[in-house]
Amino acid sequence: MVSFRHAVKTFPAKSGEVRAVDDVTLDIRTGEIFGVIGYSGAGKSTLVRLINALEPATAGEVIVDGQDVTALPERELRRVRAGIGMIFQQFNLLSSRTVAGNVGYALAVAGWPREERKDRIAELLDFVGLADKARQYPSQLSGGQKQRVGIARALATNPKILLADEATSALDPETTQDVLDLLRRVNSELGVTVVVITHEMDVVKYACDRVAVMEGGKVVEHGDVYSVFARPEHRATRRFVGTALRDRPSPAALERLRHRHPGRIVTVAVREDGASSTDLTRALREHPVDGTIIYGGIVEIAERPYGSLTLELAGEDAAIAGFITDLSSTTSVLDLGTAEHPLADPDAVGPRATTASPEGDEGPSSPTLPQAVDTDRLADADSPTWNPFTHLRRWRR
Repeated sequence: MVSFRHAVKTFPAKSGEVRAVDDVTLDIRTGEIFGVIGYSGAGKSTLVRLINALEPATAGEVIVDGQDVTALPERELRRVRAGIGMIFQQFNLLSSRTVAGNVGYALAVAGWPREERKDRIAELLDFVGLADKARQYPSQLSGGQKQRVGIARALATNPKILLADEATSALDPETTQDVLDLLRRVNSELGVTVVVITHEMDVVKYACDRVAVMEGGKVVEHGDVYSVFARPEHRATRRFVGTALRDRPSPAALERLRHRHPGRIVTVAVREDGASSTDLTRALREHPVDGTIIYGGIVEIAERPYGSLTLELAGEDAAIAGFITDLSSTTSVLDLGTAEHPLADPDAVGPRATTASPEGDEGPSSPTLPQAVDTDRLADADSPTWNPFTHLRRWRR
């Protein structure tokens, strides 16, 4: 449906040229929900605006439904844009028009006859669940309702593609899920290809089929959502996942854990097939090693489990080495060393620990250590949002 071929977008700046999109080659398939994720300034919003040519590409090709929009004159671009809907973070509704008037405006611009407009407006408002709000004004609506109006307006002319640029960033979590559910209906029931631009991992893991990760104007990694997030290859992706999930201890948390747990600390990946947790149990049983869960988190991505558990291991050095070698053959195991001989997590995110000030100056106090997970609560793990870290006692300041 959409193909970028060595697409480049530059903007002039005092210090020279800025490459907001830098040599991107990427395909978005017909009928999928595709996510583009990255931190602010990564270039993701500029990339999506190349699709409808609101930002013309500086170089390369942007092919939409078989046409290279970089080579089209403005008259032809207007026809292409009629097949592309767009929703925005701040809704962009006309405050002087009713809900029905906002949806009808898109139809009027597209040249729909008045009688056909009336039926189409009613159909769209019923689809987004706002049939009873037709005569109300945007100021009378909640944020979620405003975004539903935006979606209805974007669907007015039966587009093949819907671009959602940070469409849930201004919404609370519950309303965000409602809007994402609606976008999934747009995709499944109407067959619309949806492109979601976001900095929120929760949005991608709940709604998207595939994802591209952007950094510095480049697509650094892309693929199906689970593969990209469960086995990230690029450092930017690993840091993004770590920041969003918080399943691995930050450097500060790891230093505090070492004060409480002086033994060998390892982080074990938990993946979709369940083999990692089964192998962990087996390895602990077969090797003369005791393991205590001291940190971790497990969530669902694309309806499959993902996360990690950090354990303190106790036993002879040879036995621990054998345990790590055995478990490493089936899942990812990161050795973080001991309190006496610590090893760093190369992909750790978060603040460093606050070290003690010179004698006589206690300096700012730091949180006390989290307690180990209550393993009796592991029975709750069949909840899709279960997270062992939620069972840790809160840090005290």
